[in-house]
Amino acid sequence: MVGTPQTDRPDPATEAFLAHRNLLFTVAYEMLGSAADAEDALQETWLRWAGVDLDTVRDQRAYLVRITTRQALTRLRTLGRRKESYVGPWLPEPLLTTPDVAEDVALADSVSMAMLLVLETLAPTERAVFVLREVFDLGYDEIAEAVDKSPAAVRQIAHRARAHVAARRPRQVVSAAETRHALDAFQRALETGDLQSLLDILAPDVVLLGDGGGVKQAVPRPIVGADKVARLLAGGWGRVADTSSLRPAQVNGHPALVLRLDGELDSVLALRIDDGLITGLYAVRNPEKLSHMARETTLSR
Repeated sequence: MVGTPQTDRPDPATEAFLAHRNLLFTVAYEMLGSAADAEDALQETWLRWAGVDLDTVRDQRAYLVRITTRQALTRLRTLGRRKESYVGPWLPEPLLTTPDVAEDVALADSVSMAMLLVLETLAPTERAVFVLREVFDLGYDEIAEAVDKSPAAVRQIAHRARAHVAARRPRQVVSAAETRHALDAFQRALETGDLQSLLDILAPDVVLLGDGGGVKQAVPRPIVGADKVARLLAGGWGRVADTSSLRPAQVNGHPALVLRLDGELDSVLALRIDDGLITGLYAVRNPEKLSHMARETTLSR
C-alpha cells in the first residue's frame, strides 16, 4: 500500500526525538567525551522516550534532555572505571564536525579537545551540571530534575564546577583564524623538519599526549617541554614522511591535522593554543576512536 503524506510521517514520539537528536547527542558527548558512548546513551534515551505518554509531557525538549542526562551519568560512572584500566593516556574521541560548529564560538569552545579534558577533571554530577548550565543554558530547576538534586544544591554545584573549570581552561577563547595560523606554522615546521620553527610555535611548557589505547604505539605518558616535544615530533615525522600526509580538518569545531599513512587514516592531532603558542598537542591513534572521522557530525545547542 502506498502511504499518504500523512501516514508517511513518523509518529509524534519519533518526530520529537529526531527534531532534538543533534542536541541530545551533543549533551551526551560533552558529558562523556566519547561518541560511541554518546550514541549508546541516545539509544537508551529513545527506548525510554518511546514508552512515555506524550500527553503528560509539558516540554518535550527538556524531558528528552533529562532522560539523556541520566543515561549519560550512568555511562560516565562506568566509563570512569574503564579508564582506570586504559593503556596509556585517555583522550576524548575526535569528531569531524560541520562548518557551522566553528561559527558558534561557545559551542566550539565547549567541545574542543582541551575543554573536554578539563571536563574530565570534574566529578560526574559536576560535569553534568556544568554542561547543562554553562553550555546549554538550562535553568537550575530543569537541571535539578535531570540530576536528582535540589535547585539549591545545583546552584552550589554549578558555582563549584565553574570555578574549577575557570582555573584550568584555556586562558582565552582563540579565534579560528589564530588557530589556523598556529596550525599552518606547526604543519610547515613539521613537514620541513625545521626544529627551530617547531620550537618557535611551541610554548616552553607544551604538553604532548598520545592515545593509542594499547592498540597503536603512542607515547605512554605525557611529554612536557618544547625541546622534548619538538625533537620527538621531528624524529617521528622523519621516519614516516615518505609514506604519509598531513591535512587540515575541522575537528571538534577547531582546525586540526589528520595524518594518513599509506593513504589510511592513522592519527588525529588537535591543538590547544594560548597567547599564540601551542600549549597542548593531543594525538589520537586508537582506531576505535577514529570512526567518527569518516563523516561529519552535526552538533547543536
